[in-house]
Amino acid sequence: MIDLMNIQNPEFLKTLNSKELTELASEIRSFIIEKVSVTGGHLSSNLGAVELIIAIHKVFDSPKDKIIFDVGHQAYTHKILTGRASDFDKLRQFEGLSGYIKREESNHDIWEAGHSSTAIAALAGFEIARDVNKETYKVMALVGDGSLNSGLSFEALNYLGHQSTLHPLIILNDNEMSISKNVGTLAKLLNSMRSSKTYAKATKTGSRLPSFFHDLKNRIGDMVRGFAKNMTIFDDLGFHYYGPIDGHNFKILIKYLEMAKRLNKPCVLHVITKKGKGYIPSEEDRLGIWHGVAPFEVASGKPKQLSKEFMMSWSNIISSYMEEYAQTHPQFRVVIPAMITGSGFINFQENYPTQLIDVGICESFAICFAGALSMNSLEIFVPIYSSFLQRAYDQISHDIARQDLHIVIGIDRSGLVGDDGETHQGLYDIAYLKHIPNMVILQPKDALEAYMLLDYAFNIAKHPVAIRYSRNKTYFIPGSFKRVESITTPSWTEITDSGVVELITYGDNVNRFYDIIKQNDLPIHIVNARFIKPMDTQMVKKILESNHPIVVLEDVTKISGLGSSILEYAAELNMFPKQMTILGLPDKFIEQGKQEEIFHKYGLDDLSILTFLKSLLNQ
Repeated sequence: MIDLMNIQNPEFLKTLNSKELTELASEIRSFIIEKVSVTGGHLSSNLGAVELIIAIHKVFDSPKDKIIFDVGHQAYTHKILTGRASDFDKLRQFEGLSGYIKREESNHDIWEAGHSSTAIAALAGFEIARDVNKETYKVMALVGDGSLNSGLSFEALNYLGHQSTLHPLIILNDNEMSISKNVGTLAKLLNSMRSSKTYAKATKTGSRLPSFFHDLKNRIGDMVRGFAKNMTIFDDLGFHYYGPIDGHNFKILIKYLEMAKRLNKPCVLHVITKKGKGYIPSEEDRLGIWHGVAPFEVASGKPKQLSKEFMMSWSNIISSYMEEYAQTHPQFRVVIPAMITGSGFINFQENYPTQLIDVGICESFAICFAGALSMNSLEIFVPIYSSFLQRAYDQISHDIARQDLHIVIGIDRSGLVGDDGETHQGLYDIAYLKHIPNMVILQPKDALEAYMLLDYAFNIAKHPVAIRYSRNKTYFIPGSFKRVESITTPSWTEITDSGVVELITYGDNVNRFYDIIKQNDLPIHIVNARFIKPMDTQMVKKILESNHPIVVLEDVTKISGLGSSILEYAAELNMFPKQMTILGLPDKFIEQGKQEEIFHKYGLDDLSILTFLKSLLNQ
């Protein structure tokens, strides 16, 4: 048995036989299950890729050979094999081990990504750079089958497949059988022949075969593959395709990886793995529930912390509204980019399957597609994580807002997301949306206000609308409330009647600081800025005229947030506030950690803000 804590680098794998590799894989699986059950993390994808990543490290020589992970959901085994097992107790924790590839952690981590489909494009860059620098190493991209839906992946494949001097390796980790399985004796025979050393030698550039015979051989090979129904999009794009390959059989994996290492041509290895392998609850998961998990009990698979009664995630509150809306609006559609589970739309899909369109990991397409649907009299809601919506910026600006199309975008996971860290923090959506003409940006303080703002978004608004909501939970009992008012114009609300300090905030922070200020009996005027754009300019003018100190509390970067908009409006009126402070996050990528830990580090925790507010009252 190998002590995982003693592993420093992957070199020890070179001496292990198949039996020893299998034992190592079992140890790693048990280790991942144990550690993730405590910290939470990405479980199923990592369990499915154990043998594949061990085999890659056995055959190739990292860090000389470059392994590029697409997203990093499947990189835990890689971290263990490169000497980081002892850090797993702080996996995804504040100042701990990242849940993704992190260059500062190890020289074996060469490309960081939290959004899918970047790996093949990065692979192209490394291939060109290697040749320019006159170096010799192999570059490979390990991608999931879902990542190939993205236009970025296709752009990179199109570029790489016809670069005759390059020899990139793409390892397609297919755990959903999304690419058709090869069938027939001829297909198996061809794959066997193409993986042999003799064939590899014969196909090297400048090999023993004359060029005319080399071309003829390729044409005959393609003809045989065509008869075997084994031609793939990769062949059409100029890659040599091999597969499907059993991703849990070391003998087969090593055979194909060694062949690919020798091959000096663009190559795709299509590897079939079982997502969640080794842990029954995750193996049997068909909804993606075990993809990213909170701490759980290993024996039962149940969460360690049960949700408080009547507390529901914002995602589920929003999807609950959409179910209600779908009942009476047959022209209504939800367009969603591969996040049915994450965005809380499992029940919607079950109850209204014809009114949900999953477009895969294609945020740009989702937005453009939604615009065309809207143009043809359909009502559209598009839920997308804040950090993923960045990928559709051009479509929002050029296709939606410029044409002034009425769709509603749900910006899920806005604000701090915590454990997933800097690639997933939703801190920039206000900044990249508010300067776009025609855009409306909303954020509710509670479930009731969410319903009222969504009523406004669908029934009153004429422009594209984005409604922000966080990863947090809030009080909600479906069907327990009725709208107390209709919101017909962009308006802010006063949460407290008066005060000598003006506190302007929105979203979760409204009720958070109402409770704090009420408990401390402070004379602070709290304003709920539920319309981030357009602002309630009458309320802003009233606040400016008060001549009170103004505090704008935000859950985004201070640059280009609501506070900036207030200052811009004050400049228009030539009515600058005597004292105004914007409390938000700094101009940097914010690291992983629990929300309260990040708030404390950057002075946004309850005590720090309370102390600051009291200092204003004592002036």
